[in-house]
Amino acid sequence: MLKDLQERFRGYVAGISELAPYGFFLLMLGFLNLMPYRLRVQLGSWVFARIVAPSAGYSARVQNNLHLIYPDISVDKRQVIGSKTLRNIGRMVIELLSPKGLKLQALAAPVSGPGWDAMLEARKVNRPVILVSGHFGNYDVIRAGTIARGFRVGGIYRALNNPWFNRYYLRNISTIGEPLFERGRRGLGQMVRFLREGGTVAMLIDQHIHKGEPLAFMGQTALTALSAADMALKYNALLVPCYGIRRADGLTFDAVFEEPIPHTTAIEMTQALNNSLQSRVEENIDQWFWIHRRWKGGQ
Repeated sequence: MLKDLQERFRGYVAGISELAPYGFFLLMLGFLNLMPYRLRVQLGSWVFARIVAPSAGYSARVQNNLHLIYPDISVDKRQVIGSKTLRNIGRMVIELLSPKGLKLQALAAPVSGPGWDAMLEARKVNRPVILVSGHFGNYDVIRAGTIARGFRVGGIYRALNNPWFNRYYLRNISTIGEPLFERGRRGLGQMVRFLREGGTVAMLIDQHIHKGEPLAFMGQTALTALSAADMALKYNALLVPCYGIRRADGLTFDAVFEEPIPHTTAIEMTQALNNSLQSRVEENIDQWFWIHRRWKGGQ
């Protein structure tokens, strides 16, 4: 009986420890939600860059990654790039938690690139489409805008460790559009069925995958998942690199759909996706999420 009481007590303590930061988060978000969308995004970016990122160790990680990839850039220039990067991430966080405002921005974003025309042709014959992007600009601009233009788009998400945060996060990204597939065996099965029915799936390719293929990215070796290319080959899906690129005003976007990746081998196709993202990062260096441990072992 004593052991049972001890286990229950530990459970209560764990629950409180997870709930406490969630309560603070809701309080802060409630304050931000009182503001107009534009001001909310701007203030949220400042809070993330000046308060959240330094305390969480993100600022140091950004600098480490920048030094790894651009060792010849001066410290002062890396600091400037890092500050802009963190501001962009802060904007993205607030935008994802403000789905109604983000949907309006996504619908207003001009659509361009040969990939869009190819997608329209694929839709006519119910051919599956796999949209591949990275943590760049705001990737959900692509999902929201594509849904608004009549495509059935499913997204993959990774559940957050804190269950309270996860429920809130899932509720917000679901407002952008459904279905959503949780990363894992069950979610993969649901996604495959959706794809085989002619659906469109949105995926991100730029995080370290322990069992991924060692491919080149930004001049370094990065373990990269082949899953997007594998599925494109298996289900004859169109594989389209795409990006929600943030404009200079910090609030509006361009939705760019590049030429679909030709079907060759999974490794060649995935390397082409890495090359595509690298080109976008080199054009807008502060729009990529340099907080990721993309090159583990190199930092």
